[in-house]
Amino acid sequence: MAQDMTEKELLKMEIDQLKKEVKTERQKVSKTAKDLKDYIESMSAEDPLLKGIPEDKNPFKEKGGCIIS
Repeated sequence: MAQDMTEKELLKMEIDQLKKEVKTERQKVSKTAKDLKDYIESMSAEDPLLKGIPEDKNPFKEKGGCIIS
């Protein structure tokens, strides 16, 4: 898509994006990092990457083996 655009169109897109970013509310990393850490720790009991997926609910579990004779 960007290859088909003129330089003027690309610059207009960039300006539009920067206008959107200026309106974004900013917060200090020290506050958001603590909030993120607290959220991750509160949800860790339900995280399948940490506790695993029960065998009966695992959609990727092999249904059966392959027998070659």
